[in-house]
Amino acid sequence: MHKYIIFLFIITLTIPIFTGCSYNKKSGLIFDTDTNNEIDDQHALAYLLFNSEKFDIRGITVNATVNGGGIDEHYEEANRIMQLCAWDNKTPLIKGANGNFVKIEKTVKSANFDGHEAVEFIIKEALKYNSKEKLIVLAVGKLTNVALAIKKEPLIIPNIRIVWLGSNYPEPGEYNLENDIISMNYLLNTNVEFEIVTVRYGELSGTDFVKITKDEVEDNIINLGVKIENPVLGRHGGQFYSFGQYSKSLFENIRYFGNPPSRSLFDMAAVAILKNPSWAKSKIIPSPIMIDGEWVEQEDNIRKIKIWEHFEKESILSDFYNSLKFN
Repeated sequence: MHKYIIFLFIITLTIPIFTGCSYNKKSGLIFDTDTNNEIDDQHALAYLLFNSEKFDIRGITVNATVNGGGIDEHYEEANRIMQLCAWDNKTPLIKGANGNFVKIEKTVKSANFDGHEAVEFIIKEALKYNSKEKLIVLAVGKLTNVALAIKKEPLIIPNIRIVWLGSNYPEPGEYNLENDIISMNYLLNTNVEFEIVTVRYGELSGTDFVKITKDEVEDNIINLGVKIENPVLGRHGGQFYSFGQYSKSLFENIRYFGNPPSRSLFDMAAVAILKNPSWAKSKIIPSPIMIDGEWVEQEDNIRKIKIWEHFEKESILSDFYNSLKFN
């Protein structure tokens, strides 16, 4: 009887160790971004880095869209944010595609095709995962890097979960979408797990709703983030010792819309719903396709995707501020 009690005591101590490891395991994630496009990518990246206890950030890959210059400018802006968050040299930062899927897809078997470094990195990381424990690829720009990775190595399809900030679905248009529609269609025609975090300009149901005013920038952001020792030169000039200081500069050099004047942090909301899925609503639908710039529904399609909408603005912004406040 005494031995039996001791055995039960040992088991009781052991179970939390194993279950704790399971429940607390970080999600592996690659952040794919056109960082120098406007200002939401930078805030999404900072938010992600300051939530590193939730995510195993495997790498940051960049791509170039029509705004923000070439791939070097996007790389440099991502590097600025990593430095301002005291994250430089902690996670690989890799250059991806300048061009789009159509221009590059036929060259993926060559040694140095456009975007090869990011594409090969995504493949290498994805092959470390499996269908039960997937690598999240959070794409907040065009989908070129991700589509090229699957084109080059289809074996990664069951190993990854693509979460894409893009489209006004079910309406047409949206910047990330229009930068490479064919890459999106290519992915929708595979079996890769695919989720759309909607934008929906001017609507309350997309990430466009997650916006802050000029006054909120002044009140909430300028003092956020860690203080670094050596200043970082901003893309609009000036020297900065924290992400909060640099954020203020970014907001000072951007147009505002609406009344009161405000700016959306689309990409940041995509990070937020990975941290806490209850901050938005999701639904599973038969995968549509885009033809001639319009969505075409395919109600009988056995291939399903997830749509994210109706974002909890106040919860997301509050957590964003708190995540940076305590660093």
